[in-house]
Amino acid sequence: MDINEVHLICFSPTRTSKQVGEAIVRGTGLTNIITTDLTLQAAEVDVAENALTVIAVPVYGGKVAPLAMERLRGIRASGTPVVLVVVYGNRAYEKALIELDAFASTRGFKVIAGATFIGEHSYSTERHPVAAGRPDAYDLQYAEEFGAKLRTKINAAVDMEHLYPVDVNRIQRPRQPFLPLFKFLRRVIKLRKSGMPLPRVPEVNAELCTHCGICAAHCPSGAIIKGDECNTIAEKCIKCCACVKGCPFKARTYDTPFAALLADCFVRQKEPRIII
Repeated sequence: MDINEVHLICFSPTRTSKQVGEAIVRGTGLTNIITTDLTLQAAEVDVAENALTVIAVPVYGGKVAPLAMERLRGIRASGTPVVLVVVYGNRAYEKALIELDAFASTRGFKVIAGATFIGEHSYSTERHPVAAGRPDAYDLQYAEEFGAKLRTKINAAVDMEHLYPVDVNRIQRPRQPFLPLFKFLRRVIKLRKSGMPLPRVPEVNAELCTHCGICAAHCPSGAIIKGDECNTIAEKCIKCCACVKGCPFKARTYDTPFAALLADCFVRQKEPRIII
């Protein structure tokens, strides 16, 4: 079957989803690569039928990041084969992959494979690491091998009709020990009942901030204005922490109690999963 290009579409504030998507693309061996990065702005794109498409997005709270879903609405296809990839912070991706599958199908894509990968959690810090350093070398190698398997599947198909779709709902779920999950849920309920106010936006140390503008340039939702870097528009902030991780002077922090809960209850590292 003649597939001569691969189109990577991603939303990736902290670059974890983009890293995974790029590794999958490398693994396909296709050299004609088109990248549409929706992190900072939406785009109107009609994907060619003979272009293998890889859509990689992060999971926030068990769902595809809402801003990612919004930005994807400008993407259209006509029977184009697509690989759906969700990247989550080692807790759970819940129904995010199924959500992305339903969306892609309505946009004219044919889902031929799916994958779940782990990326460093947005709330991860040196004090409370949550999947720190993920995707790591093993994850990226696994992603490349997945890309090679995709190329094999495509080459084995006589035509588009014989390039069979998959049911992403049948992907193997990662192992989740019961006790850490129970502890996490119990502590979350206790935290919410306590009425403790949770931070709506990252805090800024004005003495460390140099107003370099990097945080504003990296903010996917426009919640930080160039020249006013010490403030964050709460109504726009999606808590992706791109500003925190991107600040070269460590002037921004997001001190949420959920970071400690996640770090304590999800120490065991989950593995990527694929269906093809």
